[in-house]
Amino acid sequence: MEIKEVLTKIYNAIDDKKGMDIKLIDISQISSLADYFVICGGDNINQVHAIADNVEEQLKKLSLVPSQIEGYQKGNWILMDYKDIVVHIFDKESRGFYNLDNIWRDGKQVTL
Repeated sequence: MEIKEVLTKIYNAIDDKKGMDIKLIDISQISSLADYFVICGGDNINQVHAIADNVEEQLKKLSLVPSQIEGYQKGNWILMDYKDIVVHIFDKESRGFYNLDNIWRDGKQVTL
């Protein structure tokens, strides 16, 4: 499966749950952590959980399962590791505090 197809599926899963300010960043040239980061926000813990659940559900249909999910219980920052793609879902306060958008600004913004 093409990486753009997976990114599109993730983007749509986030958008379906009204995720905010979705960023797709190609970090393959600046980091060995992953090839892509997906960063988005939700208004509250319920929305953050709903976004994470929908991403997991939609990717499972493609036989993709995360190697790890961190932060689900607390819900202020959920990290979903799909090896080449890492999905970061923040509540409003945590997104501003951790500011991953700025930290990874040297990555290339991806448009679908």
